[in-house]
Amino acid sequence: MIKSFDGKTPRIAESAYIDESAYIMGDVEIGENCIVFPGAVLRGDFAGIRIGHNVWIEDNCAIHCGPRDLIIGNDVTIGHGAVVNCHRLGNNVLVGMSATLLHEAEIGNDCVIGAATLVGEGVKIPDNSFVVGVPGKIRGNPTEKQLSWIRRDPEKYPQFVKAYKAGKFQQFVFPTTRARE
Repeated sequence: MIKSFDGKTPRIAESAYIDESAYIMGDVEIGENCIVFPGAVLRGDFAGIRIGHNVWIEDNCAIHCGPRDLIIGNDVTIGHGAVVNCHRLGNNVLVGMSATLLHEAEIGNDCVIGAATLVGEGVKIPDNSFVVGVPGKIRGNPTEKQLSWIRRDPEKYPQFVKAYKAGKFQQFVFPTTRARE
């Protein structure tokens, strides 16, 4: 469902795919080749949400912000069930499943936030950081394998968007999936 709030209507690029069971409300802007999966909620009521290009928001994510706009860069993957209520996610970021990013937190470019990690209120994570734990702590730089998860996915997004829009996802095989014998 896409819904206006307080005179503001979501602005969604034509090339984006929004699942019919996602809920997008208010001051939300979604860029090219983005995908918002079932059950995701993007609520731009307290402040705006600005989403770049090639952003993948998986099932049951909650995206909200305040008091300042939430800026999500390009080539970002937000894993299943993540809660993103921060100020900024840079470019080339992976937020793991069930991670929580609290008010005013800022995540730099080329970062991996591990599954179930809690990034506390106002925490600033620098570029090229691998963060895990509760509370989240920087454990070094992302490995090349972790960075490949971020870098390989965005180039495939336009193919996914087309397949979802055509209702033919079951016929689309992700290029890195091994064939079953």
